[in-house]
Amino acid sequence: MLRHPSRASVTLAAMVMLAIQGMPALGGKTARATGMDKAAFEQAAAGSWRTVFSDPCTGDWKERWHLDGRIGTVTTGPDGMVLTAGPEFGNDAHHMVLWTKDSFQGDLRIDFDYTRLDRETRCVNILYIQATGSGKGPFHEDIMKWNHLRETPAMATYFNHMHTYHLSYAAFPNTGEPVAYIRGRRYLPEGKGLRGTELFPDHDPEGLFATGVPHKITVIKNNRGLLMRIANDATVFYGQMSNPALPPITHGRIGLRHMFTRSARYANFRVSVPDPSTSNSP
Repeated sequence: MLRHPSRASVTLAAMVMLAIQGMPALGGKTARATGMDKAAFEQAAAGSWRTVFSDPCTGDWKERWHLDGRIGTVTTGPDGMVLTAGPEFGNDAHHMVLWTKDSFQGDLRIDFDYTRLDRETRCVNILYIQATGSGKGPFHEDIMKWNHLRETPAMATYFNHMHTYHLSYAAFPNTGEPVAYIRGRRYLPEGKGLRGTELFPDHDPEGLFATGVPHKITVIKNNRGLLMRIANDATVFYGQMSNPALPPITHGRIGLRHMFTRSARYANFRVSVPDPSTSNSP
């Protein structure tokens, strides 16, 4: 069963990049959102974006998505698409990942509505951003060519054999501590597992992800980092994470992972790319 390892010290390159971007170099600790986080997000969001994928999540989900895992379920209705992982904590077969059938190139903006439905104080939700296979052995660059190897969607299968950005949210340590965190990674497949994959810093926002509370989530990815805005009726969080040294992520599919026991509703899922025909593209 996966637990996030303790964080290593920030490399010198990461410290320099974080200082440039105005983000605290914390050596493994978490960060509070800053005014620079908001300014960086708003600058990127202000560019002109062209929608390339749009799903209200109310119809037949199989038209646009593919499901990894035999136990997790996907149901749609007028309020959106409910992802419900299996109920057995510690059983890898009870994870689930829902993938877009479309693949996306370059910088992206991802918008969706999220409402947590479970009351767990363990396990995480993950947004996979532009996933491709390692290209080694059966793990073809096109992850749809080895769906059969993910019928049991153990997390190690993904971080050992995929290139992708990983953004965990509504995430809780498996110790059961009821303190949600947000964490980013850049997987390094066919290597040393999760070692060295961290994007800095972690965030521990307050006032987010209560059960039954609708949230609007926007994540903007560029090849060297992630910016995010997460809002509900009571609070707005801005955050950013940097990838100063690891190879950039350039293309691939988007995925939604629920670890075992986790359930949430998604709606109005939209992916946009910079519109090169406008001068203010990000």
